[in-house]
Amino acid sequence: MTLGFRALFVKEVMRFWKVSFQTVAAPVLSALLFLVIFSHALSGRVEAYPGVPYAQFLVPGLAMMSMLQNAFANASSSLIQSKITGNIVFILLAPLTPGDLFAAYLLAAVVRAVVVGAGVVIAVAWLVPMPFPNLLWLFAFTLTGVGILGALGIIAGIWAEKFDQLAAFQNFFILPLTFLAGVFYSVDSLPPFWQAASHLNPFFYAIDGFRYAFFGKADVSPWVSLAIASAAFCALSWLTLRLLRSGYKLRH
Repeated sequence: MTLGFRALFVKEVMRFWKVSFQTVAAPVLSALLFLVIFSHALSGRVEAYPGVPYAQFLVPGLAMMSMLQNAFANASSSLIQSKITGNIVFILLAPLTPGDLFAAYLLAAVVRAVVVGAGVVIAVAWLVPMPFPNLLWLFAFTLTGVGILGALGIIAGIWAEKFDQLAAFQNFFILPLTFLAGVFYSVDSLPPFWQAASHLNPFFYAIDGFRYAFFGKADVSPWVSLAIASAAFCALSWLTLRLLRSGYKLRH
């Protein structure tokens, strides 16, 4: 662990923590609103898993959705702001390897995502009592899920040249894949075509596995979900490191 990596990591964590009301409290409030609205509208009418109340079913999905979106937002917003303001040059001139850059941005995204996810679970605890999760599965799917979105956030931040492009990436790619990943429903309840389409979405495996950590029930075997999510994370990490080494849209 180099001094440069530690400095950049601390800088990235402090960047979101100084505005935690916006970066942490706001996503927690949004998740609470989703829970209240959907559980009120559908509680007693929908049973995604036998014996699991719909409000309980929603909590892990909402927590993971919040973590995924915030992991992406942290890495992508930091890079695009640095590029637009021009201070990216100071990061590129520092004695930082591509691995240092990748690890610092990714781990800061993980920290923000975990803080938000913990905030969601704690905030809803007084509304919806949850079973104690299997910590190993919880840890595994948290890291792989937010790792995927952290890497995608770095890729989007590198690719985008203005905020409009980043917003388009988020609105037309990240948000649809997140909302269509089984946050509000069991994929097994969908028609065959949409089940097959959902199984092409790597976000689904992160959410389904994360839910398994709480209930011991899932639409797909947790081992399969972990394998697919891990493969997606490794592929995106490889791509991100290639982009950082080449200096694509950073040095040119």
